[in-house]
Amino acid sequence: MASRFVDRAVIHVTAGNGGNGCASVHREKFKPLGGPDGGNGGHGGDVLLVVDPGVHTLLDFHFRPHARAGNGKQGQGGNRSGAAGEPLELRVPDGTVVLDEDGAVLADLVGAGTTFVAAKGGRGGLGNAALASRARKAPGFALLGEPGESRDLVLELRSVADVGLVGFPSAGKSSLISVLSAARPKIADYPFTTLVPNLGVVTAGDTVFTMADVPGLIPGASEGKGLGLDFLRHIERCAVLVHVVDCATYEPGRDPVSDVDAIEDELARYTPALGGELAERPRVIVLNKVDVPDAADLADLVRPEFEARGLRVFEVSTVAHRGLRELTFALGEIVEGYRAAQPPPTPTKIVLRPEPVDDSGFTVEADPDEPGGFVVRGARPERWVRQTNFANDEAVGYLADRLNRLGVEDELARRGAVPGSPVTIGDMTFEWEPSTPAGTAAQLSGRGNDTRLEQRTRVSAAERKEARRIRREGEPEDEPAPGAERQPRAESGEDTGE
Repeated sequence: MASRFVDRAVIHVTAGNGGNGCASVHREKFKPLGGPDGGNGGHGGDVLLVVDPGVHTLLDFHFRPHARAGNGKQGQGGNRSGAAGEPLELRVPDGTVVLDEDGAVLADLVGAGTTFVAAKGGRGGLGNAALASRARKAPGFALLGEPGESRDLVLELRSVADVGLVGFPSAGKSSLISVLSAARPKIADYPFTTLVPNLGVVTAGDTVFTMADVPGLIPGASEGKGLGLDFLRHIERCAVLVHVVDCATYEPGRDPVSDVDAIEDELARYTPALGGELAERPRVIVLNKVDVPDAADLADLVRPEFEARGLRVFEVSTVAHRGLRELTFALGEIVEGYRAAQPPPTPTKIVLRPEPVDDSGFTVEADPDEPGGFVVRGARPERWVRQTNFANDEAVGYLADRLNRLGVEDELARRGAVPGSPVTIGDMTFEWEPSTPAGTAAQLSGRGNDTRLEQRTRVSAAERKEARRIRREGEPEDEPAPGAERQPRAESGEDTGE
């Protein structure tokens, strides 16, 4: 079975979900309610794209487009946190470009080991031990794990080559790369013989560079005709573009000058997604098949016109191995000059972008679908809603307290919200009930408190001291003399036994 080359694939990646936190209370003999000891849930695993020099195609993603990382484990009692989910590493070729569904470039993966986080794993939920505070000493709830990120990404392979060979089908590009390097592409005398880009390594003295044979271009390639649209991306990284012109063609209406102009028109219409203009890359003209007498005469005729445009022209024959050495060293010189002009590589810097101190972290807008309703957007409020177990009243009260401290209730009141107004945060819609009624300086109700700890039966030291003082002050002032008999006192209506 022949191997397949795939340079574009659509993948669906899903990171692991975070594990739920644990709501547990320490239990020991003679120690009821010994304190919260629920552990945190583990974080979900990330989906990573890693450049592997041993991978040369996106074929694996063509057959297996779905990828999912491991989920985090749930926390347990005894302050035992759940295990983190296993990250998933996807190996991609060098030169892979990651795009979103809208075609925007997210990452350009060049260099062995380069890593991109395709999907971020969800956070693990906090256990009740981490949620304990002075006001909430033993929370009866825990936070839920956050779902992992799910994305649809487009992977495109753009060959990392120094020299790109462009030209009409059957111009001799594959034959040229076969005699200049150790590449052995399939060669035949019919159009579109080359169906995949071929890469070859060329040595010119002390200079070593790579050469890419791009499948033949035809007029209209930038609009999807022929094979050009799928493979134009492979020339985006090239330092120099080489026009391979067939001087021995027998097709009517074609000549070397018109062929080069047609290819240049297609290159001008193609907009590289990585930025930059192909018009800025140096050009070299290769007049091929000059071993044919008529082709040699035609090359002598068109050579002055190309040189008048400032282009370097080489007459070569892949069959007779004519002019190849001069071409090789000329390309090596251009590549060396291009490499010297590039800025030196710098190590990746870690950039910290702190949030502004006056950034509230949320916005409140009128709900276009609900009259009198409001929509709260923000990373923190939406994450808090996802991590709340709405079947637990105490957890809902904790969410309300967090939103109030963040300023959501004040902003809702300022925007005209009234009790009962529908408020949407993330996927949850609920009726707004303010903690502090308007115009009343009321204290917060403490909806997140654990009522179990409010049932105190133990007498404090201050209460015992006060009871002892009251007993001392209540004793009679006249004490009987030592040795005197105490006469029993009869209660009213009680028989003394006399």
